[in-house]
Amino acid sequence: MKNQTTDNLNGSAGIPLSPRQIAILTGMGALLWFLAANLLRILGPMGIFEGYNRVLLYVLIVPGTLPFAILVWKIAGLARDQIALGFAVSTAIATLLDGVALAWFPSLYGAAVEDVAACGAAILWGAGVGLVLGFLLNRT
Repeated sequence: MKNQTTDNLNGSAGIPLSPRQIAILTGMGALLWFLAANLLRILGPMGIFEGYNRVLLYVLIVPGTLPFAILVWKIAGLARDQIALGFAVSTAIATLLDGVALAWFPSLYGAAVEDVAACGAAILWGAGVGLVLGFLLNRT
């Protein structure tokens, strides 16, 4: 088994992902964030953040994230020992975009402060789920 810290795909010390993989992971992280933000914005007025619906939403984010995680893994061509790192790259991009949207474009998530906070929190939960899935699917 190769030592990922010194012998990686792009031939130099650093992150053990190719530039192509990083580009795909960046794009997929941005796409996931965009889809999640728009879906939550649509579902918010339907009451998804109220009462037990919020619990259901958070529970459903777990199995809802798994197919996208597998898609990212396959499209980026990640080896089993690259999955956690690859998901971390995608999740970092999604989390950064969520932070930018919350700070400068909160109306993307809705009109009411409660909707903005609820959408941002659900996306952060999804980011955590993505990271956990990455660690669970990773094999060294």
